[in-house]
Amino acid sequence: MANRESTEQAGLRRHADANVFVNPDTKAICSTLASTRVIAVVGLSPDPSRPSHRIAAAMQRRGFDVIPVHPGAARILGVRAYPALAEIDRPYDLVNVFRRADALEGIVRECIRAGVRRLWIQDGIVDRRAARTAVEHDIWTVMDRCIWRDFNGLCNGSTNWQEGHGH
Repeated sequence: MANRESTEQAGLRRHADANVFVNPDTKAICSTLASTRVIAVVGLSPDPSRPSHRIAAAMQRRGFDVIPVHPGAARILGVRAYPALAEIDRPYDLVNVFRRADALEGIVRECIRAGVRRLWIQDGIVDRRAARTAVEHDIWTVMDRCIWRDFNGLCNGSTNWQEGHGH
């Protein structure tokens, strides 16, 4: 899918205040999630009690291919874990971040270097300057929203790739 930014993100490019960030609209969020198949999850914990683990496991159960990104783990959710985005040796559609806000600037720089096109920063994680930097580098970005909640609630759990594929 071609990178199509929302009107809000296009307007953000022209805004003078570096701390302003506006998430894409509902239609853009659902369209992006519907076409996303492979998700690299930065900060995916091997601990089943952690939100990152629970949400990634739920997405995996719904048929998403989850790539764990965690420097201290070899495997998470039965899948090879990578120490960094740059180490992933296969394509992915979206990066989902479960790291503290003070780590976002570095993660966004890593996304820029890796050529990431879509970035989802989880609920409760906010760094407007980092999100704006991502958008300025043509990375479609969502911040401070839960991917699982939006996939199931806002978007009714629908994907383009599940139809007729037994997922």
